[in-house]
Amino acid sequence: MDAAFTAEQDEIRRTLRDLLARHAGPGEVRAAVRTAEGHDPALWRRLAQGLGLPGLALPEEYGGAGCTPTELALACEETGRALLPSPLLATAVLAAPLITALGTPSQRAGLLPRIADGTLTAALAVPGGSMAAALGLTGDNRSAPWSGGGRAGGVQARHGDGGWRLYGEADRVLDGHSAGLLLVAAHTGGYPRSRTLLFLVPTEFHVRAEVSGGAPTEVPTDVPSGTEGLTRTRLTSLDETRPLARVELRDTPAALLGTEADTADVCGALAATGHTAAAVLAAEAVGAAAGALERTVAYVKEREQFGRAIGSFQAVKHRLADLYVRVEAARSAAYYAAWDPAAGPLALAQALETGRTVAGEAVQLHGGIGFTWEHEAHLYVKRAAADELLFGPVHRLRDHAAVRAGLFGDVSSRALAHEVAV
Repeated sequence: MDAAFTAEQDEIRRTLRDLLARHAGPGEVRAAVRTAEGHDPALWRRLAQGLGLPGLALPEEYGGAGCTPTELALACEETGRALLPSPLLATAVLAAPLITALGTPSQRAGLLPRIADGTLTAALAVPGGSMAAALGLTGDNRSAPWSGGGRAGGVQARHGDGGWRLYGEADRVLDGHSAGLLLVAAHTGGYPRSRTLLFLVPTEFHVRAEVSGGAPTEVPTDVPSGTEGLTRTRLTSLDETRPLARVELRDTPAALLGTEADTADVCGALAATGHTAAAVLAAEAVGAAAGALERTVAYVKEREQFGRAIGSFQAVKHRLADLYVRVEAARSAAYYAAWDPAAGPLALAQALETGRTVAGEAVQLHGGIGFTWEHEAHLYVKRAAADELLFGPVHRLRDHAAVRAGLFGDVSSRALAHEVAV
């Protein structure tokens, strides 16, 4: 493994940090989360079309940059540092890899270029509200409980003369209220032969116009254009920078992602996406922790007590030094996971724990002002807590990683016992 970053990777980090410093300060973040979209559409267009963030890890044939998850992780580290509300995580980290892995050529050609240029955002909707379980981060996602198991609950799919129809609901869908395309995990086949498949539910007509010889041509996507029976409700969330929604489907038309013959291992694709997503999330959590630490260091240099800056007191120095070591250790783990996604869940566990610790200490070291609603310190606390609720908890991430590594004996029997206990 070569731990050194390339000049191109360093440039991605530098350019994005400079841009966010100018356009994503605490005031801009607070204003963005109160928009209907939950993010700043103008800034998103600049990030997508100017810097190409959504297409960093997409193949060049679909308008992407053809980079590795490392570049995407570096970008998300910077967005995490600014606590930037954006559809980047839901679209580029969760949805786009599944379309790339499972979509038909027509679906990939119609959807991925629009994702790459930022004109289409997407969200992954899984029943039960357990994103971590669906992505195989805290347990075996081939077990049925996380998605309803084909019984009552979850999202059910049936195929008729008019195509696929979905019925059910999914809670805590990241950016689900504003996404132009929903990827919905649903059961089909009925209990006990039920299996989980992924379906495309558009919230707009997905036809991309291309200029070829001066005349526009329509590119089909194999996605129905109707949103009949679809209701999306933005939820009040702990972390405003992570907009969540409830998606209700009442006999809603949908298109199967891929074909039935090619989607036999949907759970495997979800787990593979989950490992890469965990690495990117770890980098983002490290960025948030580093941002909180930097703001705290700057504050203790200015805040005076007994005639001297509180940062000059040895007790404060020791606390900050401990936090710095935690952040750097979590950063190293996140960078390694970006190179080897199999280490993603463990890196995510370490990053989430680090973020929680650093955010809590940041509030303490800011003193009374750190507890006020006007100060941004509480935003870091909410981000750390919300991320663990969505993609953790930490002990489950570590437990499942230990089970997969065989640290407790036979993996299959231990995993079965773990799922029964859960």
